[in-house]
Amino acid sequence: MLNVERHYPPLLRIPAYPASPRAREALEPHINELMKLRVLRKVGNNQEVESTTPVSITWNNDRSRMAGYVRELNTYNIPDRYPIPRIHEILTHLFKERFITSLNSLKGFHQKCLYSSC
Repeated sequence: MLNVERHYPPLLRIPAYPASPRAREALEPHINELMKLRVLRKVGNNQEVESTTPVSITWNNDRSRMAGYVRELNTYNIPDRYPIPRIHEILTHLFKERFITSLNSLKGFHQKCLYSSC
């Protein structure tokens, strides 16, 4: 769980970036998928939201990827008590092990809980 602490109102509300028709068309499937996964939700015009962050589309080999501006989250983050282990330390512990697994964190990234009530 990601520890979040908020003693003050959100500092950053950024309007949407301008997008080309090609980028807008490519953005729709990404948004629909995240809404289906309940990562995003539709907000009404007068409904208050805690933060707004623009997204942009990046292209690589004619495939689109949605990139969000989430710098605001760093303002509310509480640093971890323990540092991330170094790769050398991890590989030292894995020496002569029989099984090594990996985790695809593409969808798992959106599963992080931002509030202690989750």
